Amino acid sequence: MSEKDTPLTEAFFYILLALRRPNHGYGVIQEVEQLTDGRVVLGPGTLYGALQTMQKRQWIRIYSQDTESRKKKEYVITELGRQAFETEKSRLEELLNNAKLMEEGET
Repeated sequence: MSEKDTPLTEAFFYILLALRRPNHGYGVIQEVEQLTDGRVVLGPGTLYGALQTMQKRQWIRIYSQDTESRKKKEYVITELGRQAFETEKSRLEELLNNAKLMEEGET
């Protein structure tokens, strides 16, 4: 993963999290909204733009496609996507740990 791939946007982070098992676009929107108690609401443009970018980066792949009902696609995270997610998760953990250390030092 290159430097330009990190840090992940909040939308990318939550989309990858929602695709740890196969899910379709509307399902991703619902899961992200539920995970964040409505704080993050992905619009269709944001979601589908992100899905295209992630497919180009090979972070996700099409899991299945229903050709009879509006061509609904299910996506799933790939190993490269898991690596990108784990790298970002570690980066965020470091940020939080450093903030806690600094706060403890002020006490």
